[in-house]
Amino acid sequence: MSGGVPPPEGVHALPGREKIAVMQVTDSLDAGGMERVAVNIANSLPLEAYVSHICTTRREGQLASAIAPHVRRLNLARRSTVDPAAVARLAAYCREERIAILHAHASSLFIAALAAAIVPRVKLIWHDHYGAHETHERPAFVYRMGATQVDGVIAVSRPLAEWSVRRLGVPISRVRYIPNFVALPGGADRAPDLPGVPGGRILCVANLRPQKDHLNLIRAMRIVAGECSSAHLILLGVADDAGHLERIRREIADMGLSERVTWLGSRDDVHAVMRACDVGVLSSASEGLPLALIEYGMARLASVATSVGQCAEVLDGGRAGVLVPPRSPEALARALTALLRSAEERQALGARLEEHVRREYSAASAMERITAFYDEVLRGSPL
Repeated sequence: MSGGVPPPEGVHALPGREKIAVMQVTDSLDAGGMERVAVNIANSLPLEAYVSHICTTRREGQLASAIAPHVRRLNLARRSTVDPAAVARLAAYCREERIAILHAHASSLFIAALAAAIVPRVKLIWHDHYGAHETHERPAFVYRMGATQVDGVIAVSRPLAEWSVRRLGVPISRVRYIPNFVALPGGADRAPDLPGVPGGRILCVANLRPQKDHLNLIRAMRIVAGECSSAHLILLGVADDAGHLERIRREIADMGLSERVTWLGSRDDVHAVMRACDVGVLSSASEGLPLALIEYGMARLASVATSVGQCAEVLDGGRAGVLVPPRSPEALARALTALLRSAEERQALGARLEEHVRREYSAASAMERITAFYDEVLRGSPL
C-alpha cells in the first residue's frame, strides 16, 4: 500500500499548508500486529499533508519490505534499555527533519519521551497495543515516567484507554480509542502450497507467545482430529521464546498430532495463506483488539475466537463468527468441528465478517480519526 488512503476531509487537504512531518517509532519491524499497525499508518498518511517517517529503535525486520518508498526511515540500533547515544540520534533527527509528531508504539514510548524532552517543540503521542492486560498487569509506575511527556494516547481497546486514565493519570480528553485496521497488499494473490486439503485447513495467525494460548488450541485439535479426518492445523507466527516453542512442540507430539499440525513460522504472503484456508482461529487467553481477526475478515475467512479482549466486538457479538470461552479446548473443538462440517456455514460467516470488518475497521476510517487527533494535539487545544 504505497499511496495511502485518500486524505480526510477538512484541514488536511487545504492548499498551501506546510506538510507535517510525523514519525512512527517502534522497537523493531518484526512480523507482529503492533509493528504492522505502525507500518500501515506510516504508509497511509496522506501525501498531500504529511511527510511520513518511521524509526526502529533496535532493529528492522521482516516488515521492512512492506514500507512504502515515500516513507523516510531511521534505525537507531539501540543496544541497551537506556542508550544515550540512540536518544541523541533520535533528537538530532527530529531537529533536522523538523518532526512535529513522534508517534511511539508500545515500549518505544520511553526513548521517544526522552527525545521529546530534548526537543520540546515535538509533540508525543503514545499508541498502546498491550494485549496481555487480562492476564498480566503492567507496572504502571514505569509507564507514568514516560507518560509525563505524552501529549496524547491512542489505545487499541477500550480497557487500555481506561488504563491510561485510571493508572497513568492521563486526562480523559487526551485519550482516544481507535481500533486497529488492515492495509491489504495490492495485486492478485498467488495460491500458496500448503499442508492439508481444501475444506480441512484451520489457520491460526498469532506469534507463539503464552497469551495466545496455542496449548489450548492444540488440545482442542486433538478432539477435532478425531472427528474430522481431513482437519489440519496451520500455525503462522514468529516464535521469539525458545522455551515456549519447545512446550508447543512437545504438546503436539504428546497429543499425537505431528502429522496434523504444521508451524509455518513467519510469511510474507499472509493474506494469500488466509485465502487458501477454511477456518481462522484465535485461542488467546488475553487480547486487545487482535489484528489477525480483522485480517481473517478481509480474507472472508470463517472465524472462531475466545471471548477475550475485543474479539467479541470484531466478531460482531457472535453474529460474524463463533465465540467460545478461553481455556476450554472442548468448546473450541466443538466450534471448529461444526465449521469444518458445514461449507455453507463457513461461507455465510466469512461473508458477514468481511462486511463487518470493511464497515468498522477500514483504513480510511482509522486514518481519518488518527489525523484528526494529530490536528488536535498540534493545536494544543483542550482536546
